Amino acid sequence: MDMAQTEHQQPPARRSAGGARASGKTPRERRCLVTRDTRASDTLIRFVVSPDGVVVPDVEECLPGRGLWLTASRDIVDVACRKRVFEKAVRGPVSVDDHLADTIERLLVRRCLSLLGIARRAGEAVTGFEKVRDLAGRGKAGLLLTASDAAEDGRRKIESASRKAARKLSAVGALTSGELGGVFGRDAAVHVAVTKGALGARLLIECNRLAGFRPVMAE
Repeated sequence: MDMAQTEHQQPPARRSAGGARASGKTPRERRCLVTRDTRASDTLIRFVVSPDGVVVPDVEECLPGRGLWLTASRDIVDVACRKRVFEKAVRGPVSVDDHLADTIERLLVRRCLSLLGIARRAGEAVTGFEKVRDLAGRGKAGLLLTASDAAEDGRRKIESASRKAARKLSAVGALTSGELGGVFGRDAAVHVAVTKGALGARLLIECNRLAGFRPVMAE
């Protein structure tokens, strides 16, 4: 049975921001309407159709209604719009934003920065090369955010410090230096480290989804 159909038949209770991710539960599996692949929901984007027939991206997975799922990729969203996949899924006319992928990107950026701001206020995020390298070197960092417009050399030095501490450090580069800096009240921030824990894990998921909608730092 189609996963989207299953959700339609058994509507989930309204969830807090982050859905299953917020509670640390294993992500559910959903089927992408374009690829038809069944994947963990935290690698997809959920959509709902509003009462007035507009397709709305639900990046926090908290809106009521039948969920329509797409892989978190700009290309996949563009294909869905071009081939009118949403209309076929609901078997009726819907209105789709011409710039839906751009809207999703903005929503994911806002979500990532919101989570990072929470981590900063909780004392779970630091910026500045020396502070980040120190946190990584002591094995306290769980996530490294390096600006997408940053030099490659700095990231490698920090990851080297993490390896010396025999700690695995997840690294993503989907946010710009200006976006990262804004969270810390600066014009720019190149390196940010987030300590291990639920906030860092959630932020990693959202940054990985965001990476499907914009160019990211080369590995």
